[in-house]
Amino acid sequence: MTVRVVVADDQEIVRTGLRMILDVQPGIEVVGEAADGRRAVDLARRLRPDVCLFDIRMPDLDGIEATRLLAGPTVAEPLAVVVITTFDLDEYVYAALRAGARGFLLKDAGPALLAQAVHAAAEGDALIAPSVTARLLSAFADGGPSAPPVQPVEPLTEREEQVLATVASGRTNGEIADELFITLSTVKTHVASLMAKLGVRNRVEIAIWAYETNRVRGGPDRKY
Repeated sequence: MTVRVVVADDQEIVRTGLRMILDVQPGIEVVGEAADGRRAVDLARRLRPDVCLFDIRMPDLDGIEATRLLAGPTVAEPLAVVVITTFDLDEYVYAALRAGARGFLLKDAGPALLAQAVHAAAEGDALIAPSVTARLLSAFADGGPSAPPVQPVEPLTEREEQVLATVASGRTNGEIADELFITLSTVKTHVASLMAKLGVRNRVEIAIWAYETNRVRGGPDRKY
């Protein structure tokens, strides 16, 4: 299946570069471009792409608000959004994830990681730049602006706790399967169970919950 992508960035040279990179990746096709957030939202609502790739700093409507309009908590049929930016700032990442983004990358991530993030978002996974994953989530769990985390509707099983920790460390379903010696379908079952028990909609929110409840702590090199 070909992943259909809408790209939004206010710099034409960046949009062109992203399109060129993505269009040569197997199974990815850029179906639309926008130079500002308002146009990006309108385009995404009309085309219903598999993934939206949005810059954070855009005129008229920034990437965070555009993400919220397409993937936020009140959206009935949310789209998959990956936020890409030049700025490695924690508040940007946190705001993007809270707005409903399924991924966060820096513009120097490179073609391979960019393609991986797009495919992951299309498949319901989330990929955050490795340089910010655990640092960001743990920092905001320690002092970020958030409401008290909800408690699971049912206690987590031992295996679900293990999957929770690996999700929080930024691993994909395939990597979790390899690490825990279980099948990919079993990983997906556990992730779906975690979302149901925690009342969250994606694995990014699972990761945030894990850090907010102190289930996992530490920097990106921490072994869970």
